Amino acid sequence: MPFCATCGAPVEGRFCAKCGGAVAGGPGPAGSGVPAAGGLTENTAAALCYVLTFVTGIIFLVLEPYNKNPTVRFHAFQAIFMGVGIIVFDVALSLIVSILHLYALGFLFSLVGLAFFVLWIYMIISAYQGKTVVLPVVGALAQQQK
Repeated sequence: MPFCATCGAPVEGRFCAKCGGAVAGGPGPAGSGVPAAGGLTENTAAALCYVLTFVTGIIFLVLEPYNKNPTVRFHAFQAIFMGVGIIVFDVALSLIVSILHLYALGFLFSLVGLAFFVLWIYMIISAYQGKTVVLPVVGALAQQQK
């Protein structure tokens, strides 16, 4: 049984009934940096949603207790929509270049790929830092998911 660091009283739960102090090692409130029951902090789970885009997004939408956390759900949906959007954009760009025989614009693929890579890294870092970056199209779709 944990004991309160402030008054030393035995504690059941996250807060001391005697003084109201938070107990170290308890699940803690959302965003507190203290691990939830699943073992990952909210910001770590949110960042991991972006690692394999739609694959890890789907995983965090299925896993308990992360699928009940609104912040993790938002990042999971945004990662899914971002990953699918990148694939659709890449296929569309490939078709346009192939149909119009603009193979000289091959460097465009490199630039777009680099831009998506930078976005991917930025989203992982931002989510880990606890920031909620809402992407223009997919972010609005992710916010609508409940």
